[in-house]
Amino acid sequence: MKDEKEKSGWFFRLREGLNRSSTKLGEGISSAFTKRKLDDAALQELEEMLISADMGPETAARMVAAFGKSRFGKDVGDDEVRQALASQIADVLQPVAKPLEIDLSRKPFVILVIGVNGTGKTTTIGKFARDYAARGLKVTLAAGDTFRAAAISQLKIWGERTGASVVAGEQGGDSAALAYRAFEEARADKSDVLMIDTAGRLHNKGDLMQELAKVVRVIKKLDASAPHATILTLDATTGQNAHAQVEAFRDMASVTGLVVTKLDGSAKGGVLVALADRFKLPIYAVGIGEQADDLQPFVADEFAKALVGI
Repeated sequence: MKDEKEKSGWFFRLREGLNRSSTKLGEGISSAFTKRKLDDAALQELEEMLISADMGPETAARMVAAFGKSRFGKDVGDDEVRQALASQIADVLQPVAKPLEIDLSRKPFVILVIGVNGTGKTTTIGKFARDYAARGLKVTLAAGDTFRAAAISQLKIWGERTGASVVAGEQGGDSAALAYRAFEEARADKSDVLMIDTAGRLHNKGDLMQELAKVVRVIKKLDASAPHATILTLDATTGQNAHAQVEAFRDMASVTGLVVTKLDGSAKGGVLVALADRFKLPIYAVGIGEQADDLQPFVADEFAKALVGI
């Protein structure tokens, strides 16, 4: 549990990370709503701002309609608009702000980490492994991204940092076979958690997606209930393209939750709101930088305030 100093420090870094999103949205609200009557034109302008922040047309329209219902025809200021939006955004995000829970009755608890190239899968695994190790859990990491030598090396470094065992094979090897061997070794070693890295793959490449399905099938041969969690990592800078990724990976690998990375490099932070509204998948964590502490559990109220510049 974070103390108040840690909480405030994380909130500050979250605001800094979301600066591009909040500045764009906040400045738009400030310029448009300095004591202005809330009419159809004002609502239309607000809706366009939310869409430009990648909140999605459906989510934006519903939020604007709800705000207009209570304030239409009245004078509104920018602070009032921000507070109202933050409240609505938090309401959308609160149900999906769920940390990944480890069921210790399943040993090992198998976590499969998937996503397109460059979304931060390997780094996410390392950061989760560090947290699990700090809780006294025994962790095994599987270097299932057999296509990139750098990914294998990177995972081994995280293993050294966290004290986790690492199961790796040769570059270009069969990723499904590697996952199977890692599961057997983690079980024999009585590991609490097995985290399996996978090669980055484009969601619209059928052969690569079928290869991912094979990894899942092989894991199930050892435990029909595994993987017990499947994390899809998403790069916030991709904006609305994240929707297509969630759809494709969810259908292929039964995604249980999301980790959204690179919020510090994006003006599209609103995509989290659209994803939460549409898919209702848990958001396990968000990343705002490259440091180990920059991946943190997702807190709806803090994110909502940061997004609108409060």
